[in-house]
Amino acid sequence: MKFKTNLHFHTNDDPHDKGINYTFLKGIDGAKELGFDILALTCHKKSINIEEYEKYAKKNGILLISGVELNIENCHVLILNTKKDIEIIKTFSELRKYKKEHPEIFIIAPHPFFYGNYSLKNELEIDIDLFDAIEHSWFYSKQFNRNKKGEKIAQKYSLPFIASSDTHDLWGLDKDYAIIEMETKNIASVFKAIREKKFENITRPKKLWREMVFRHGMLSIRNLIRRIF
Repeated sequence: MKFKTNLHFHTNDDPHDKGINYTFLKGIDGAKELGFDILALTCHKKSINIEEYEKYAKKNGILLISGVELNIENCHVLILNTKKDIEIIKTFSELRKYKKEHPEIFIIAPHPFFYGNYSLKNELEIDIDLFDAIEHSWFYSKQFNRNKKGEKIAQKYSLPFIASSDTHDLWGLDKDYAIIEMETKNIASVFKAIREKKFENITRPKKLWREMVFRHGMLSIRNLIRRIF
């Protein structure tokens, strides 16, 4: 069976991105309308207790996965199937120890070679043993594509290179995602299928000005306004 999947999804539960203008319940509604089967809630620095959302998601046919986008030594790291105690992790050595103690988690390198101090860049290869997959980011065009470096590293270390929308705006939810093939719809099967590369990325280059610059700019403006007021 094939399942439409997005594993990098932010909502206004997020303490970092104040510019997000939709709740997770609204996000679930949007995901249902677009035919999604699996969704991960991945706020910055905060692992949300998803119990209050799970029943609603299940009612709408969606498997919900807990997650968080942590700052590890000032680099973003996407961690799935988390609990609240993940929030205390601050270093790669701590994360390595935590993963040994919690083999049920799944770690993705998000947008690793994009501009900004938050991207992993060279740290990705230094700590490559930590990562179960590398993200193919939505943020690229024919003229600008920082995903190419991430894809090379994924090929070098035989890691899955999986697409996600890094959703901060529901407009982008179904622009980049993965179709995962597996027999059973549960979290363990999702991670197993990704490791075995049993998925297809659905993605396309964006319009540089209209879809990348404008969309990203509007989010930044909303974020700034809501932090001020």
